[in-house]
Amino acid sequence: MNELRHQIEKPADVAPASPEVAYVTIDEGSEGQRIDNFLLKVAKGVPKSHIYRVLRSGEVRVNKGRIDATYRLQSGDVVRIPPMRVATPSQSGAQPVPASEFPVLFEDAQLLVVNKPAGVAVHGGSGVAFGVIEQLRQARPQAKFLELVHRLDRETSGILVLAKKRSALVHLHEQIRGNSMDKRYFACVAGEFPNNRQHVKLPLYKYTTPDGERRVRVQADGLASHTVFNRIEAFPGFTLLEAELKTGRTHQIRVHLAHSGFPIVGDEKYGDFPLNKSLARSAANPGIRRMFLHAHRLVFVHPATGQTLAVEAPLPDECVGFLQQLRQLRAPE
Repeated sequence: MNELRHQIEKPADVAPASPEVAYVTIDEGSEGQRIDNFLLKVAKGVPKSHIYRVLRSGEVRVNKGRIDATYRLQSGDVVRIPPMRVATPSQSGAQPVPASEFPVLFEDAQLLVVNKPAGVAVHGGSGVAFGVIEQLRQARPQAKFLELVHRLDRETSGILVLAKKRSALVHLHEQIRGNSMDKRYFACVAGEFPNNRQHVKLPLYKYTTPDGERRVRVQADGLASHTVFNRIEAFPGFTLLEAELKTGRTHQIRVHLAHSGFPIVGDEKYGDFPLNKSLARSAANPGIRRMFLHAHRLVFVHPATGQTLAVEAPLPDECVGFLQQLRQLRAPE
């Protein structure tokens, strides 16, 4: 796969990236993938419209035959890829992707589970030049396959799972669709949460603001969404909760809590903005400059062994420090 990327991506100004037709034999790492997604991955920098144009024209062939964009690759397929034009990074304005590793929580031949820091996107796009997946691919050029299994918001820290084989990716996606993964988050909220355990079932609707920002709100015709909140520790004016995701909607925990009157500390989309500003001041006590939402535990079935795998990520230092400050504010008993 990497050799093919290098063959296609040989930009000289905006010259043909590969002066000759490229042929690649599909291995198990790409088996089951749609041909259009395969080409979009190996031909970075080639406009999507051009990818679909060469597919429609029949210039891309599999086993010498014409295929359409929905064709799913099989192990052993021979794909003919015509010359394609790629813009240089300087022309496209793209930033070079640094090779970076992240704290590893679990790794074997099938999976890589890392502890993502807050403030780092999981992938590039929407104004972000690159994210965890691009940096890991740069750091691991020998990896034949590395894909995100799920996503975390940029401001959220904690457990992020990546698949090192397509079979593992497919298996884990089946678990996600079946809501069989046990996903737990720590969230510190503004307000004194009244119940030890509370189910929140509110439909969520995704929309885009006039300036192009993705948002979510509670709306009757939205997608069914279910979160269970467990009270872990209470403080004056704040509560530490554990959130159990029963469904996995965009911004689900953040919107369910904000709509219920308990916005997450530091949430810049749905939070208490004056409080966030106060907490972010350098001299604030208590103080914190990030959103307090952390994916701390994930339990799922290992795609190869069939055994239950539980992974945990410790709270980041800034969150631990904030909780210690809150404990100091408690009235002495």
